[in-house]
Amino acid sequence: MLKEFHETFFALDCPYEQASTVLFGAPFDSTTSFRPGTRFASRAMRAESFGLETYSPYLDLDLTDCPVFDSGDLELCFGNTALALEDIEARTETILRDGKLPLMIGGEHLVTLGAVRAVVNRHPTLQVVHFDAHTDLRDEYLGESLSHATVMRRVWELTGDGHVHQFGIRSGERAEFLWAQEHTNLHKFSFEGLAEAVGQIGDAPVYFSIDLDVLDPSVLPGTGTPEAGGVTFLQLLEAIRLVSKLNIVGCDLNELAPVYDQSGASTATALKVLRELLLSVTKTSGRM
Repeated sequence: MLKEFHETFFALDCPYEQASTVLFGAPFDSTTSFRPGTRFASRAMRAESFGLETYSPYLDLDLTDCPVFDSGDLELCFGNTALALEDIEARTETILRDGKLPLMIGGEHLVTLGAVRAVVNRHPTLQVVHFDAHTDLRDEYLGESLSHATVMRRVWELTGDGHVHQFGIRSGERAEFLWAQEHTNLHKFSFEGLAEAVGQIGDAPVYFSIDLDVLDPSVLPGTGTPEAGGVTFLQLLEAIRLVSKLNIVGCDLNELAPVYDQSGASTATALKVLRELLLSVTKTSGRM
């Protein structure tokens, strides 16, 4: 008898009831300031994930032993940003309510705000670790307060001073960098200071957000706003392993725009980052 076909990341087939981590896609890029296309990331990653081994030689762990459920992509309203964020918040809240870890695949970086809204409601002392090329700290962009250029400013409004830790930042307005000196813990260009930040955060609940343009464009050109001077793939993996020692209560991976790299290398790189992220947070949280 033929079986019903379901396309999932890495052919993950753990039932929802048994899963401790739940993936979902948020294919939204309506506020993208430069090149659109991140809405296609989760679809491309699912389709190409079958080309990547489930085993990680970096961690000596295998996704086949990982209790992960792929809940598919949300159907988001591209003409209504507020409604799209509400839908993301609702999906995240459902996953949290059921005692599972939400891991969202964007989409543009604004999708992080919807997820953080749900997480901070359950964890008022939430800390946010943010890897990115860009500050994302504008109060508005072209008159719009909800934008991928303002997402971390909106997150800060939910968490307060000293709760947003930013690494790899190498692009933004002068005013954003000055504002960050008073309100966030911003580290320019690299992951220098990450070990100290992990020590300071301690056992606090953490939302972990990775914008893939933290990687140098020579590593991942397939993104909407590439910025020269980024980190290497191995530096990113080491940083993920360090952050995963924390009490991760939610995470995301965003800003892959596969259309800008027809070789498929950027999608393959994003998938490898996703694999290592899944295995890292599962291993260190006792979910495996």
